[in-house]
Amino acid sequence: MRELLLGLRLLFGSGPGNRARFLLMTLGSSLGVCCLAIVLAIPGILEAQDTRVLARQPVTPRSQSGDAVVDGYPLMLARTDPYGSTPLTRVFTARGTRTVGPPPGLRAFPQDGQVFVSPRLHELLQQKTALALLVPGEKVGLIGSAGLARPDELMAYVGTSRAELSGGKPVERFGELNGPLPTLDPATLGILRFTLAAVVLLPLVVFLSVCARLSAADRARRLAALRLLGLSKKGTQRVNAAETVAAAGLGALLGLGEYWAANQLVSRVGLPGFTWYPADGALTFQTLVVCLVGGPALAWYVGRASAGKAAADPLAVRRGAVEKAPSKWVFLPLVAGLGVITGYCVAAATRHAPTSTTLSSWLMPSAVLLAGVGLALSLPACSGFLAQRMARSTRSLSLGLAMRRNEAEPGGAVRVAAGLVLLIFAASLAQGVVIELDSVAKNTLPVQTYEISYGELSGSQRRAIEALPGVRAHVVTLTPSFGAVSEGSPRPEGVVATCGQLRSAVRWAEGCVDGRLMRLSDRGQPQEVRAGAGDEVRFGHLNLKMPRQTVRYRDHEGITVLRNGGVLVPPAVLPADAIPQNATLTLVSAPGDRTVRTVLDGIGGIAPTAGVITPGLIVDAFQRVTIVKTLLTVGIVLGLVIGVAAYLVAAADRAVERRPQVTALTLLGARAGTLRAVQVAQVVLPLVVGLVPAVLVGKMAETSYLVVGGGTVFWDGAGVPVLLVCALGVVAVAAVGALPLVGRRIDPELIRRG
Repeated sequence: MRELLLGLRLLFGSGPGNRARFLLMTLGSSLGVCCLAIVLAIPGILEAQDTRVLARQPVTPRSQSGDAVVDGYPLMLARTDPYGSTPLTRVFTARGTRTVGPPPGLRAFPQDGQVFVSPRLHELLQQKTALALLVPGEKVGLIGSAGLARPDELMAYVGTSRAELSGGKPVERFGELNGPLPTLDPATLGILRFTLAAVVLLPLVVFLSVCARLSAADRARRLAALRLLGLSKKGTQRVNAAETVAAAGLGALLGLGEYWAANQLVSRVGLPGFTWYPADGALTFQTLVVCLVGGPALAWYVGRASAGKAAADPLAVRRGAVEKAPSKWVFLPLVAGLGVITGYCVAAATRHAPTSTTLSSWLMPSAVLLAGVGLALSLPACSGFLAQRMARSTRSLSLGLAMRRNEAEPGGAVRVAAGLVLLIFAASLAQGVVIELDSVAKNTLPVQTYEISYGELSGSQRRAIEALPGVRAHVVTLTPSFGAVSEGSPRPEGVVATCGQLRSAVRWAEGCVDGRLMRLSDRGQPQEVRAGAGDEVRFGHLNLKMPRQTVRYRDHEGITVLRNGGVLVPPAVLPADAIPQNATLTLVSAPGDRTVRTVLDGIGGIAPTAGVITPGLIVDAFQRVTIVKTLLTVGIVLGLVIGVAAYLVAAADRAVERRPQVTALTLLGARAGTLRAVQVAQVVLPLVVGLVPAVLVGKMAETSYLVVGGGTVFWDGAGVPVLLVCALGVVAVAAVGALPLVGRRIDPELIRRG
């Protein structure tokens, strides 16, 4: 305790310079803690949203036999359709005679003809009148926040009569535990956590270490003086740790306040594709513990470690002492991580991807973390080695002075360049996550199909849907009741369409004759149907015999509109206004987002309660990718802020420490331009030395991640130009930022100290 009090007395009684340094350490720590709190709050925000979704799930009443009880209970039927790349949830309700509490966010069940909509859907309804066809009825209120996952969710409760909602399920209460899938499944959430840790936490540790080591040279000499005056080795380390812990503790409190203000502001504005309520981002107990304990604990460790040299050998920190060369053991983490990453890359190149997901789930993240830490630890040794070689061969005064300084002080490279180097490394890994998710959600099919149960549509609804803009073909598929085929073999389907509709639905067709029954044959599909010519097939009340004539066609790649071996049935064969049993209306359109949205909006306007199946279109996956991209963008922005802040703080602190040497060179006749060139070279060299392997190792880490994730594309150059541009931008900003750090004013005190 005595040493801690001594450290605080030295802090507040050692002049305005030390107090300014303490203020910078505090502000830097607050920025780091704020970024840390943002990363830790993301899982809590997602969990709060999923909790509200579960709270609105209906619970069906059951009898003692396990059957659903319908009498008197309200009925509900939920439909989720894609509105562009966003899910639109419509819940059709019908009141009953029993008293049941309304869904969360509603004051009462809507009556027949009434509609409750979410605030975002209310805004869209005012902007796009055609969207009102999806939610027919009078708008009587808005859904409260308790009934919405996010403020921008598209949702509506539509009141109907019990006769119109014969397919609805009875509701006893709300709060079903087995609800829909969470916003981000555990695997995706784990990937997001790991990536954010790499993008934010690795540079954050460097930044907090930089803040804790401001004016390290001056403080080391001050601690050496205390050690020579008789203070013990551990006591000297505690004196230094007291200052860093005080700054980190005060910065942690300030950073939590910054996070609270940022949460209140950004949650009301929202991020692209991702919004939340301010209460979702409230600080949890775990976040408070990590921020209030983790930051000061790191500062305590850094403070004790940075004072170890002065405590062990006070004379080794004198101004004329030569810094010890970095140990070769610093390459061990990089070699270990790079070895595992290289193994996965070789597996990808030879098409022998590992199948053990349990082993890869911890081996791959460990390798990435080791590679990132190794890049930072090996930076001084690489920078010092290159500086030594360049200093011997160059004839430039500026470059020679810069390289000699980097050779004499290789540890300064970590403080200046490590944060930005780790950011570029982690950005490549984040790109791999986006590539994998895009491959899952992207619709690469040549056409988009829509399947609707024929029995759910009236004759007028069916004709209106078939005439929707964007629909280029429509066919009716009949499922056979039975036929003269072997037991267990697939039975031929009936396809009700004209020859023109057939040609529009598939890639090409030849040999079709209107008005005739014909067998459908696609050589690109396996022959599963075994029915022969003359075999009888019944489709409800329609009896047909398998024809001999065949129409050859070729379906689209990746999606099957018509199954091979079916029967082409002319529309005239069906009775007028007939509604075949077990029939499906299939629409075909172009796969563009605008076309898909137009068709889906049209179907919803004509038959709001009809279920629509869209093969290949995974709306939830689109939303998941959007959320992950947004959160990764937030992480990269935070990492960029941390990396730039670490550079500015470290570069400014390094320039202040070198003022005596700069003053001495000025007195010897060095011009200001030469000194600025020296300063730029000192900063640019460690950055270049670190950024080149960061881009290469980061690309290898991305590939190994895609191998573990089961991706099909391992090596691609799509993101390399962006990474190179970012790396060049980092170097340019660092060079420009180093220019003003050399001034013209000569302080006499600096002459004495130099």
